[in-house]
Amino acid sequence: MLEIKGVNQFYGGSHILRDVSLSARVGEITVVLGRNGVGKTTLLKSIMGVVPIRSGSIALDGAELQKSASFDRVRQGIGFVPQGREIFGRLTVEDNLNMGLAYKSAGSKIPAELFDLFPVLKQMLARRGGDLSGGQQQQLAIARALAANPKLLILDEPTEGIQPSVIKDIGRVLRLLADRKTMAIVLVEQFYDFAAELADQYVVMERGAVIKTGRGADMASDGVKQLMSI
Repeated sequence: MLEIKGVNQFYGGSHILRDVSLSARVGEITVVLGRNGVGKTTLLKSIMGVVPIRSGSIALDGAELQKSASFDRVRQGIGFVPQGREIFGRLTVEDNLNMGLAYKSAGSKIPAELFDLFPVLKQMLARRGGDLSGGQQQQLAIARALAANPKLLILDEPTEGIQPSVIKDIGRVLRLLADRKTMAIVLVEQFYDFAAELADQYVVMERGAVIKTGRGADMASDGVKQLMSI
C-alpha cells in the first residue's frame, strides 16, 4: 500500500532524512522506532506532504504522491493522527468527527462503527474536545482519521501521555483494523512494549536513516530494544 524509496529531506542546511526506504502492506502494522530526534515525525510529515522532500519517491497504492498537496493525499486515502492529537478544543466531539469528513459530499454521516471502536465518544458527542481527558482526546483523534475510511492510517506516538487502560484500548483497535485486511497502518512509537505487541514488521531509525528492519516477531531476538537505547 505504501512504498517509500530513497527519500531525502532537509530543514535548511540540515539533512534530516537520509535515503529512507520502507514499505507498509495492507493488513499489517509497520512500527517505526527510534529515539527522539531521529526523523520519525519528519518521515510522517513527508508522507503527508506537510514538509517537502528533496529526492526519492513516496507512493500510495501505486500512485506517486510527491507532487500532491496534503489535502489531496487525504482524498487519496491517507488518515493521519498527529503527535499531540491536535483536535479542535473549542468544537464538540461530533464536530471534530465531522472534520474528518470535510472533503466528502454534503450530508455524509459519521460512520456508526467509530462508536463501536470507541464507545466513550458516543457518550460525549456534545462535549467540547478540550474538555476530554488526554486518553479520550487520543481516541477522538484516531476516530477522526478513520472517519473517511482511509487505505493507510499513520499515527505519531499515540501512547504519549496516555493512561495504560486507554493504551490497551488503542492497541486493541489497531490490531482489529489491521486484521480486517483493508488498510495498512504505520505506527511511530517509542514505547517498546506497545510496539512489540502490535508490530507485524518493524523499522528502526537512527540519525535520519533506517538502520534495521525485520518482522515484528523477531524484535527481541534482533535486539531492537537495545538499538533504541544506543
